[in-house]
Amino acid sequence: MNQPVVLKRSLAIAAVASLQTVLPPTLVVGLLWLISQLARVPFNQYYIALAALAALLTLGVLRAPRDRGLTVHVSRLQLATDVLLRWALILGLLLGLGFAAKFSQEYARSVVIPWAVLTPPLLYGLMRMLQGLMRRVVLSRENLRSAVIVGANEASLSLASRLADHPELCTRVEGFFDDRSAERLGDLGEFQLLGGLSQLADHVRARNIDVIFIALPIRHVQRVMALLDDLRDSTASIYYVPDVFVFDLIQSRTGEIMGIPVVAMCETPFYGYRGVLKRLTDMALTLCIMVPAIPLMLLIALAIRLTSRGPVIFRQRRYGLDGREIVVYKFRSMYVTEDGGQIRQASRDDDRITPLGRLLRRYSLDELPQLINVLQGKMSLVGPRPHAVAHNEIYRRLIKGYMIRHKVLPGITGLAQVNGCRGETTDLSEMQNRVDYDLDYLRRWSPIMDIKILLLTAVRVLGDSKAY
Repeated sequence: MNQPVVLKRSLAIAAVASLQTVLPPTLVVGLLWLISQLARVPFNQYYIALAALAALLTLGVLRAPRDRGLTVHVSRLQLATDVLLRWALILGLLLGLGFAAKFSQEYARSVVIPWAVLTPPLLYGLMRMLQGLMRRVVLSRENLRSAVIVGANEASLSLASRLADHPELCTRVEGFFDDRSAERLGDLGEFQLLGGLSQLADHVRARNIDVIFIALPIRHVQRVMALLDDLRDSTASIYYVPDVFVFDLIQSRTGEIMGIPVVAMCETPFYGYRGVLKRLTDMALTLCIMVPAIPLMLLIALAIRLTSRGPVIFRQRRYGLDGREIVVYKFRSMYVTEDGGQIRQASRDDDRITPLGRLLRRYSLDELPQLINVLQGKMSLVGPRPHAVAHNEIYRRLIKGYMIRHKVLPGITGLAQVNGCRGETTDLSEMQNRVDYDLDYLRRWSPIMDIKILLLTAVRVLGDSKAY
């Protein structure tokens, strides 16, 4: 479930949540109108279109992720950073759309620049105020609920710790019920063992417990059924907590198919609106990058043609989304164009690399044609780096979970690359480390993560000793 399942919802919480949704886009649009009036610039159809797009993007980008619930404890630095990065993303999308539609010349700098600069601090102040209001409403005593957990395991202990660490969930865990002794259970941290399963119903009735989390293994279904029968005369809310921590989950979430509940255990992060947002971001940022990059790309192409024999563009088969083969474009940086069953990785003193190619690879300029792959929808700006088909066929047999990285579009850069995983992989552990970063990207993806990776790529490409 995406929202805190035990939070008592009230009219006040709903009202503040509505304000958190409506006021930021209202501020963005209102400020644009006000600045245009002060600058004596007509608020014509172009500004109306800009205001509408900005409002929609603000609704989608500035809204807290659903899985974050009603977060009320956010540091000032974290909130400020979050607002700045998300506003930068919105501006990037608007700029890209403006260039693509050829409308950018219709907007006065005396309006757009002050609007772009003044909006973030005003948004920060508004969101800070609304979070303070939400904190007061959510953390009121009337929202507090008592809870017990049946079954002590990794999943239930993690649940208890998270409930204790997040007072905005308004749930106080009194302890655990388990038929095993305290000695067998080991350390329960700050929580205590309240008794065995047979004592649960009496405790719930005597203490007026609000919520019961049942975290028994699925194989104990008969015991779960018996507990539900014992608890029929109580008013407690009951939730089942499956012990899914035994699995390595990728984008786990709950849902239903025609009324049948299902739990996603390995899925792409780009489902629903997330996929649309990812694609729009790729298109907008790629167009923004390509406009100034085209003259440079033409100069590089000419230099390659004049300094060595062979094609300017090197095409190589690699695995893309869902493991389907794609053709990836690069500026040719070697005397050879290998794309067979066996491909030797580039090494530091590789004699196959041309003098110009060594310079291109040093600053990753050979990757620029992959912007075309992004526009084609075969790659993304950020994602797991695609490997040659020959290398994929080797590593998929040696590294567990290797092919899961292909549940998203491959990227020009990725989390592994900004963490130093570039260049030749001389042993299996280096590739394993790279795959671990790729899978972590799938687990934790967000638009802000993509922006951070792109910024880190721009900074580290100048000082990367593994680029050769």
